Amino acid sequence: MEQANKSLTGKTALITGSGQNIGKAIATRFAQAGANVVVNGSRSRDKVDAVVAEIERMGGQALPYMCDVSDPDAVAAMVDAANERFGGVDIAVSNVGRRLHQPFLDVSVEDWRKVLDTNLSSVFYLNRLVLPHMQKQGWGRLIHVSGYDGFTGHILNRAHNIACKAGMHGFTKALAREFGPSGITVNTVVPGAINTERDWSQYPNTDIEKKKKEIPVRRWGEVEDIAEGCFYLCSEGGGFVNGQALHLNGGEFMF
Repeated sequence: MEQANKSLTGKTALITGSGQNIGKAIATRFAQAGANVVVNGSRSRDKVDAVVAEIERMGGQALPYMCDVSDPDAVAAMVDAANERFGGVDIAVSNVGRRLHQPFLDVSVEDWRKVLDTNLSSVFYLNRLVLPHMQKQGWGRLIHVSGYDGFTGHILNRAHNIACKAGMHGFTKALAREFGPSGITVNTVVPGAINTERDWSQYPNTDIEKKKKEIPVRRWGEVEDIAEGCFYLCSEGGGFVNGQALHLNGGEFMF
């Protein structure tokens, strides 16, 4: 394990949806900085175990935990397991998201509820459970991984996801103001076009090369770009950032 920066030593981070892509990058980056990590997934135990094994090879400690974060009882059990193993959660990153491509009039009530439960209600469940420990110790970091369509609305046929991603930042601001006096910062990280493994059938209008030309830095982002943004918010240098949306999109959209 590298010795360059161990500023998160003694901290425990729980990252939802951390078996792959952005969540995995955040989990391994935090582990490199010395944090204990709870690695969460809901479908592939093999992927979660692979992330845990990678962290352990670096000399870090990680707890694998499979659960559907749209289930409040399952989230409570996961936080209990983290508390038992590591003594409390100091950093919570809400990263899970369902991004279905559906024309609005094709969205059923069941579809709407499932997306809201997974993308937005899960953030409430996790934050509510970890905040008491953070308040008690006078330090905590909550990070909500949103999406730039929640700010621009530019992706068609994703009304339920866009509503959740916009609502997530409103929730961020409410908690940032309420819990800032307790030494807890709450921020939204907003990825732009990022190279990830994904179901491209849910992105039928995406032209990768055309998109690259529209981004001023002339590349798609990498998952490590998002992980570095999250690490900054948890570092000493990010301690004055609270209630903000950190847009990581290469300048494609400027706010």
